Amino acid sequence: MAGARAAAAASAESSTSSGNPPPQEPGLGELLEEFSRTQYRAKDCSGTGGSKVERIEKRCLELFGRDYCYSVIQNVNGDICGHYPQHIVFLEYESSEKEKDTFQSTVQVSKLQDLVNRSKMARCRGRFVCPVILFKGKHICRSATLAGWGELYGRTGYNYIFSGGADDAWADAEDVTEEDCALRSSDTHLFDKVRGYDIKLLRYLSVKYICDLMVENKKVKFGMNVTSSEKVDKAQRYADFTLLSIPYPGCEFFKEYKDRDYMAEGLIFNWKQDYVDAPLSIPDFLTCSLNIDWSQYQSWDLVQQTQNYLKLLLSIINSDDDSGLLVHCISGWDRTPLFISLLRLSLWADGLIHMSLKPAEILYLTVAYDWFLFGHMLVDRLSKGEEIFFFCFNFLKHIISEEFSSLKTQRRKSLPARDTGFTLEDICMLRRKDRGSTTSLGSDFSLVMESSPGATGSFTYEAIELVPAGAQTQAAWRKSHSSSPQSVLWNRPQPSEDRLPSHQGLLEAKSSSSSSSNHSDNFFRIGSSPLEVPKARLAALSERETRLQEVRSAFLAAYSSTVGLRAAAPSPSGAIGGLLEQFVRGVGLRVNSTSTL
Repeated sequence: MAGARAAAAASAESSTSSGNPPPQEPGLGELLEEFSRTQYRAKDCSGTGGSKVERIEKRCLELFGRDYCYSVIQNVNGDICGHYPQHIVFLEYESSEKEKDTFQSTVQVSKLQDLVNRSKMARCRGRFVCPVILFKGKHICRSATLAGWGELYGRTGYNYIFSGGADDAWADAEDVTEEDCALRSSDTHLFDKVRGYDIKLLRYLSVKYICDLMVENKKVKFGMNVTSSEKVDKAQRYADFTLLSIPYPGCEFFKEYKDRDYMAEGLIFNWKQDYVDAPLSIPDFLTCSLNIDWSQYQSWDLVQQTQNYLKLLLSIINSDDDSGLLVHCISGWDRTPLFISLLRLSLWADGLIHMSLKPAEILYLTVAYDWFLFGHMLVDRLSKGEEIFFFCFNFLKHIISEEFSSLKTQRRKSLPARDTGFTLEDICMLRRKDRGSTTSLGSDFSLVMESSPGATGSFTYEAIELVPAGAQTQAAWRKSHSSSPQSVLWNRPQPSEDRLPSHQGLLEAKSSSSSSSNHSDNFFRIGSSPLEVPKARLAALSERETRLQEVRSAFLAAYSSTVGLRAAAPSPSGAIGGLLEQFVRGVGLRVNSTSTL
């Protein structure tokens, strides 16, 4: 690893000396320093560290406010969830500067906050269903998986064990509310109550699709089911939702990624491990248009698996219905932010969300909000070499092609048939300045809300009168896009010399991936370090490719000058877990988690 650090340092120096360093968000370095120093906990936002976190949160609110009107769910001192932001953003609709002066909320924040408080017990570590992205009036949400008996009745001890003996926001007595105790005393209706409120929150957010990334049906610790999931709920409470089981390796697997010099190509998860019991399960109507052989998922390497799952999520949110999406893993702070961040960056690269943000700004927002403020344990992951955070942004090179573009889907739906002489490839390569208004592409989407029947089963729960926010959001989205033209005049782009990089004599790095070599190897590299800041190709790039390349370059430059150039200190929270893991592997109770092609 010392050689990699030296190569990264040389790369950063050469990038600076060339006079063309990637554009940086002013606070990105401070953010990464704080992120790699300690895990964010809402109740610890005081003192010097607290002032840094306050600046980070303030900057996030400012960046959200550039393109959206939003309300805030208050989580001061972690009163709702210890590892969620103190100010949880609820995006309501896209807005211009003029509309911000006449903002009228479409939600009843006090009642929404009450519903959140009631539903949090349903999910692991109290990490409730939280909307984080707004796209075409649909809420894309994140959460942890469902809590099981082991957690509901032993949350304090559970968190002590899972944190390796470290103090956790849920481990403190003051975090156990009176209502929590009352729920625990009612054995018969416990799950009916807490999962009932969880379902009400999902309904309120108009969420229909639930994507579960767990490789287990239930998380088992010391022989006890500590968590569950919607797909194995015995009472079938979530039967009215479209459930997708898309198992994806946990953060431990990414140590193999680091140990292979950050090469994801050819790295395949070992699906034969005894704890892996969740098969891939996707309704046929969601797979027919993707041209992916899902039966081969266990043979995919990490690149192909991530690509295909991202394609699936993008196809869901680009569908004609008005339903939202929930993505979760177990705790919701490793695999979940990986896919939430990739979704946010992919949609932004197409000019469909956060339209006013520059590459450095969207990078700051997704690192700060999707990762840091939602509790990703970077310092712990670095100490164990589980670098899923680095993988996320380095992976952007694998999704630059138009096959991941949501614009391609929208054009197919919205463009009228006309004899223009353009092929689909011609249209996909148009630069944004030649496209006209991106908002006009969504003017004739169906915005008819489907009815949402109540959850089936015999369980009951106290009624909270709330008008679904999804309907309100869809109405606002429809209103803001109703004046858009029904068609767009397309112009064939003219060659532009300023789009051609000036770098000469560079050799293109070869990828070892057979699954993604046609799409992923789009950068030149001088050295072999994964922290190498990429140089652009000598060919004109698409708008999407250019934007994602700029984000990745900015990340690598910032990461190499902060996190990547120093040895990670041992994590106290990982001490117990590390010893146990060494023991388990030493006596042969666990096989190696990967195989390499």
